Amino acid sequence: MHHKKRISRRKFLGQASCAAIGSTTFLSTALNLGLINTAAARPHIINNASDYKAIVCILLAGGADTYNVLVPTQSSEYNDYAAVRTTLALSNNFSQGELLPLNYNQAGRTFAVHGGMGQVRDLFDGGDLAFIANIGTLIEPISNAAEYQSGLKKLPLGLYSHSDQIMQWQTSVPQSRSAFGVGGRMADILGDMNSIPQISMNISLDGKNRFQAGQQTIEYAINNNTTAQNIGIDGLPSWYSNGGFLNQTRDQAVESMVEDVYSNIFQKTYSTLTRQSQESIKLFGSALGKGSPLTTVFSNTRLSNDLRMMSQVINVHQHLGASRQIFFTTFGGWDHHDNVIGNQANMLPILSNALGEFNASLIEMGLQDQVTTFTISDFARTLTTNGNGSDHAWGGNQMIMGGAINGGTIYGTYPSLYLDGNNINLNERGRMLPTTSVDEFYAEIALWFGVSPNDLNYILPNLCNFYDPGCPSSPSGSYAPLGMFESY
Repeated sequence: MHHKKRISRRKFLGQASCAAIGSTTFLSTALNLGLINTAAARPHIINNASDYKAIVCILLAGGADTYNVLVPTQSSEYNDYAAVRTTLALSNNFSQGELLPLNYNQAGRTFAVHGGMGQVRDLFDGGDLAFIANIGTLIEPISNAAEYQSGLKKLPLGLYSHSDQIMQWQTSVPQSRSAFGVGGRMADILGDMNSIPQISMNISLDGKNRFQAGQQTIEYAINNNTTAQNIGIDGLPSWYSNGGFLNQTRDQAVESMVEDVYSNIFQKTYSTLTRQSQESIKLFGSALGKGSPLTTVFSNTRLSNDLRMMSQVINVHQHLGASRQIFFTTFGGWDHHDNVIGNQANMLPILSNALGEFNASLIEMGLQDQVTTFTISDFARTLTTNGNGSDHAWGGNQMIMGGAINGGTIYGTYPSLYLDGNNINLNERGRMLPTTSVDEFYAEIALWFGVSPNDLNYILPNLCNFYDPGCPSSPSGSYAPLGMFESY
């Protein structure tokens, strides 16, 4: 029987735009592509301030060894962990403080977090944080090591490569080096929910990044010391007596530059973008000046300062006309081929404290239920040691935090760490084949954020390889195969 091939409105418009590129000049295509994308995007009703939601992505760049972040403590499972990790294993003698037990018992399985993650332990036990176990980039499901080795399954490009995997976690398109990220595509779809278009839905504390890049969306980059007074173009000296004069001179120079009439269309475009940038700077600075000071105290680390700055922006979201915001930052330095134990003892408390402080600030604002924060990383590390460190692997453990999540649990399947005969262990080093895909994780975040199930395949092109978001018989009988959120 011949079945008609169904084509969605978005796919039709996308194909039409691609065809147009082949039959028109580059210039007219560049000018009209934005209109095609706008036509493809679904309109959304702008809701009142109580409908506000934000997501915060924290990239642990370098590939974090997350099997020392979340550790099994049931006797036989801990023994497997200690045997395979050897010099990298943390003691399960809780009085030594190397591990902090979690209030969690699922069919006899118990777990602990690294001893430097007291805030994470408290957030988990309080129901405000959860873990996603053995998650990684996948194009399609791979059941076991035999399928992986068969060559019949599609594998992510540059698997175990920093540059490729750090990109693919941000784009969730592991079969290509895509220019557009998950956060960027979400902003493309939901951009009309915000009422001040000069300020991007996507705000970065780490400059240009792949996660927030969309076809219509670019990130709005700020520093963690941005204030209403110092926002703008950097690079001019700020001598105490001449600061105001220099700022005025700078603004006049820029205004003069953008007032010129250019004959070349690309010069006109640059002029327009420069003017828009100046307008957005003024709007953003004005909004920051309207926020009530927060009393939550943040540690003096770069990550805490980044999250403190996000809190300040969230605190003035109404003045920015923002019903939706997507934040991004990077906490780097996790490529621990050496001294895993020492490096994690220094770095994991920074991450844990920053998450606890950020959560406290959201509670202070009454917005804890409206902000969801999560971690991503290039990949996990080998379970076995290279002597004093661990090397590049695949599936690992990530965190998600917020008042809207069903916290205090571990989603996905934490793998057996006994390597002999383990059908998801890919080699003698203990590289775990992921059992939860990045797509499944992002799909739930997107649905909570307000993306329609009909638009999930635009945001996550591989999602239908794992479940059909439009099919009631999909995993768990709903649009949410993991069930991380209380409601959508």
